[in-house]
Amino acid sequence: MKPQPDDAPLLDPTDRRILSELQADGRMTNVELARRAGISAPPCLRRVRRLEEAGIIRGYHADTDPQKLGWEITFFAVVGLESQKETVLSGFEQMVASWPEVRECHMIRGGGDFLLKLVARDTAHENLLTQRLTGAAHVGRVQTLNTIRTSRLLAGVPF
Repeated sequence: MKPQPDDAPLLDPTDRRILSELQADGRMTNVELARRAGISAPPCLRRVRRLEEAGIIRGYHADTDPQKLGWEITFFAVVGLESQKETVLSGFEQMVASWPEVRECHMIRGGGDFLLKLVARDTAHENLLTQRLTGAAHVGRVQTLNTIRTSRLLAGVPF
């Protein structure tokens, strides 16, 4: 097991079970979560709140199907910037944070500066997004990778 940062709360097996169960189903009641974790409801709720306050649980969301909502294309873009100055890096991050089609933005090492996950309604929309990226300030290179199918998409981390 990997050591935890000094400011992270210690996670015992019950905390890990709670986290695992919530990753699988964030809508279950506290009573059901407590039952699955093998503890009573009040301490379960206290543990969940402690995990939320520590930032280990960052939030809850619905896992929606992009295609059923009209977002036919999921693609990735590896973006190389002309400079790695912090002002350029943070400026790029701020720019793509304002694009609703950008679902993930990761600063990377080895082969580019950022990896973006984007959704588009159709090919014309995908091309428009790619043109916006290639035309953005300080962008030197954009390589797009189209998703053919997704066979595994898991939230969170293994426990």
